[in-house]
Amino acid sequence: MAQPSTALFPAEERPDVAQIRESGRTAVLVIGGGINGLATFRDLAMQGIDVVLVERNDFASGSTAASSHMIHGGLRYLENGELRLVRESVHERNSLLRIAPHFVRPLKTTIPIYSTFSGLIAAPLRVLRHQKGKRASERGAAIIKMGLTIYDTFSRDNGSVPRHQFHGRKRSLEQLPQLNPEVKYTATYFDASVHSPERLALDVMLDGVRAGERATAVNYVEAVAMTDQGVTLRDRETGVEFDLTADVVVNASGPWTDLTNGALGRDTTFMGGTKGSHIVLDNEELLAATDGREIFFEHKDGRIVLVYPLHGRVLVGTTDLEADPRDDAVCTNEEIDYFFNLLGEVFPSIQVERSQIVFTYSGIRPLPHHDAMAPGLVSRDYSIEEEDGGAGPTVLSLVGGKWTTFRALGETLSSRVLEILGRPRASSTDGVAIGGAVDFPTDPSVRTDWFSTHLPRVESDRREVLLARYGSRASDVADYVETDVDRLIAGCELSSREVDYMVRHEYARTVADVVLRRTNLAFMGLASGGVITQIADAMAGSLSWDASRTAHEISRCEEVLRTLHSVPEPAGR
Repeated sequence: MAQPSTALFPAEERPDVAQIRESGRTAVLVIGGGINGLATFRDLAMQGIDVVLVERNDFASGSTAASSHMIHGGLRYLENGELRLVRESVHERNSLLRIAPHFVRPLKTTIPIYSTFSGLIAAPLRVLRHQKGKRASERGAAIIKMGLTIYDTFSRDNGSVPRHQFHGRKRSLEQLPQLNPEVKYTATYFDASVHSPERLALDVMLDGVRAGERATAVNYVEAVAMTDQGVTLRDRETGVEFDLTADVVVNASGPWTDLTNGALGRDTTFMGGTKGSHIVLDNEELLAATDGREIFFEHKDGRIVLVYPLHGRVLVGTTDLEADPRDDAVCTNEEIDYFFNLLGEVFPSIQVERSQIVFTYSGIRPLPHHDAMAPGLVSRDYSIEEEDGGAGPTVLSLVGGKWTTFRALGETLSSRVLEILGRPRASSTDGVAIGGAVDFPTDPSVRTDWFSTHLPRVESDRREVLLARYGSRASDVADYVETDVDRLIAGCELSSREVDYMVRHEYARTVADVVLRRTNLAFMGLASGGVITQIADAMAGSLSWDASRTAHEISRCEEVLRTLHSVPEPAGR
């Protein structure tokens, strides 16, 4: 992962870090600020537990930021016989539509199908585990129809989710005229998507911090060693190391779990993550061809394929390749070629070019060790590995987990921590609104009144931007912005006071934190040299950067975008 840019410059200790260091003790230390670590932190904080979370980079900067933006019930898990995971995933998907509607929304999904009976024999054998290490053949209409019929019984949420629909070639091409004319059928059903996953993760973290004074989360702090009673931490901004005593240590490092355990003096081989890459295209014809829906299916090579309109762009993914978590995950030219070939198969009449790629990203899935099993067949379920620390802390290592089930996973992991501490559960997080979902105006008919009440002095074209970015917290942001001189940052829907808010209230420490995770600017291809410079200038005032530091931050952000996300360096640099 990219290193924080502050290492070359003297830095003052942040108040939250000083509080952790001076206290020297917590009941629970969570290592890892991805969505699952943050969900565990939130749950424990809501139980009144003294809990500290540390993340060595920025929150939600690893696997959490590299998702396919899907919140789904796991249709294909049925074929693996993972009924528990399907039930939990469907429940959590339906719940997130209610408790996080500011970021999670229904997603109409269509599967193009090119055969009738393909895969009919292989799929039942996989359920019985007779073909555990092999990829099944391409799915035909019969097996997909059976799968969706079963999925409906799990998924409908008392009828609020429509049943799937099946169409033949004629009707399919009427609805999606640029689809491959060789298609025989299409199947359409509803799942959900998360439009800004990093911001939803941030809301989860902020919920935990606000749940009580005994909950603290910090980014750019890493665990470097285990002590007799706890863990040695290093502040990556100042370089200062200090010990923190804890009763329980939760290792929620995702695909880096074994590496974290190694740093703590524990040799584990729990993980076997695979790399998934995506590209983002600015192609109006392709965007129109999707008809506002996701095109989703399992390709004949066994990989999941998605073509998904998002933020006025088209997201295309994903791959499933063996990966080493010690290396930065990047989307390769070979993967881009693979995506272009896929697009040629799905929408053969649409031309796509490399010049239309505005962003790429790649991440490592936190999958369990799987020996020779094909990556696409590895379970997406999660488990907890426990090590009794004797006189020291108990260490829990999280293995697996996915975006859709983060709340349930956090509650499960938190419950085990409570058992170890001998503390009862005070409440469940099931059904509890997340962050800016509280009083969020989901009904368009009441949105105008909400704007008039909560954002009365904000111009109309900015209201929707703020609501989409912050949910109902937009009113707090607007109040903050109005307390000083504000200016729009050229080329994007962001302002200098918003950047200041992100620094002071959302833990942004680098320019990359803003363009990659506090906004969707990089994803949309809007992180131009001018925009980056203006964001850096705004952060300089908030963080007291001098000219040298500001120039370094600009350069570092451009390097991250170029090397990890295929964004060309601005002209003239």
